[in-house]
Amino acid sequence: MISKKTLALLVAVLSLCPALAFSQAKVKYRLNVGTVLTETDPLFKGALEFKKNVEARTKGAIAVGVYPNSLLGDTKEMQEQVKAGTNIAVITDAARLAESVPAIGILGAPYLVDGPEEAKKLTTSALFKGWTDELAAKHGYRVLSFNWYQGARHFWTNKPVAAPADLKGQRIRTPGATVWQATIKAMGAEPTALGWAEVYPGIQQKVIDGAEAQHPASAGIRIYEVCKYLAKTSHFQLVTPLVCSEAWFQTLPKSYQSILLEEALKAGDAATKYTVDGLAANEAEFAKNGVVISTPDLAPFKKACEAVYDQIPGYRELRGQVNKILGK
Repeated sequence: MISKKTLALLVAVLSLCPALAFSQAKVKYRLNVGTVLTETDPLFKGALEFKKNVEARTKGAIAVGVYPNSLLGDTKEMQEQVKAGTNIAVITDAARLAESVPAIGILGAPYLVDGPEEAKKLTTSALFKGWTDELAAKHGYRVLSFNWYQGARHFWTNKPVAAPADLKGQRIRTPGATVWQATIKAMGAEPTALGWAEVYPGIQQKVIDGAEAQHPASAGIRIYEVCKYLAKTSHFQLVTPLVCSEAWFQTLPKSYQSILLEEALKAGDAATKYTVDGLAANEAEFAKNGVVISTPDLAPFKKACEAVYDQIPGYRELRGQVNKILGK
């Protein structure tokens, strides 16, 4: 039987090839889409739709490869390759892009939006467009679309978590971006930056005590085999972008640029639907494997996270602008 790891590798290698309907002679451009997520994740499925539709609409002139399972590196490494001008696109996040345009990091702040609808309203606003235009003009990142919803993020631990005090002293994996680290620390845990592929063995080897993540990613690495408590705190609503190199993007004819932008938006919508439609099944899988799932009172968590908006310069004012857009 082929192992999951081998299967993922085969999928990635095959995805490098242009669609079989088109000859190699027709390929003029290549774009390799990378993600740390597994081939079962809704966003991977959305990326496959992006591949299929871009290749069809360009009649094979753009060949799209799709790499799951960190095969092109972790998110930070792939984002660095994008900035360097390579023909790579990465499913990244606002918190990491905030290292270039700080304001955009507000999307990764705790309890900012209540779900994918509010997130899309924000990411399609004039305010947000100003930030993504700056990413392209000054930092080399072309945001193809910013509507890839991965779900709410929750805590995975081996001790029950009913309040922020229960997180005290626990080493919780979260990405290294400033706003995420500050949020996890504000809730009482010790934030630990670790690549997503290292989370499972990290918990096994007690390098970390747990992690915070969205359901599809948690299911993808079978985190329930090493963590038995899931506290649904929904502290982040993870909406992510598909980002490629602005320098590479500008080598394309205008018609192909439009196709990439249009199909990235469609694929993001598709991935979002896959995510939302699969959340109940994710939780059923967790419960079947012995996970104790709880929904604690969110008020203490929200109160603890208020400090984050004062710790990061400008975030209190930015949240006011966001709330105005959302009508809050």
